[in-house]
Amino acid sequence: MSDSPELSPTDWVRDQTEKILAAGTTDVADINGMRVVLFTTLGAKSGKQRYVPLMRVEENGKYAMVASKGGAPSNPSWYYNVKAHPEVTVQDGTEVFHLTAREVSGEEREHWWKLAVEAFPPYGEYQQNTDRQIPVFVLE
Repeated sequence: MSDSPELSPTDWVRDQTEKILAAGTTDVADINGMRVVLFTTLGAKSGKQRYVPLMRVEENGKYAMVASKGGAPSNPSWYYNVKAHPEVTVQDGTEVFHLTAREVSGEEREHWWKLAVEAFPPYGEYQQNTDRQIPVFVLE
């Protein structure tokens, strides 16, 4: 069994991850011209490391993970991984950080949601397309 993180079965996620890994920096990856960071999580059931490239939402050294899944009715699988194992590795450019995630609510969530929509405006559309409140984690 390998300790190396597994690539996503989803084409665009795998493509972004492979681009980042090949270059050694997240600076080569973007979605619609907007910056991406690479998170490494631990599988809730499998215990395997998983790569999760997401939009870069950062403030004062803290990062957000937005569980939008494009506005789908269910949370992305990585959401459950982070809930089970909140220790997450973040790669931003060539820098790597080991941070702890916590799901936020109330005013804190609203603050981070605003930052997320500023960083990636489609998040606002995704929220309109689903009945669930899109979860937000803050990593610090």
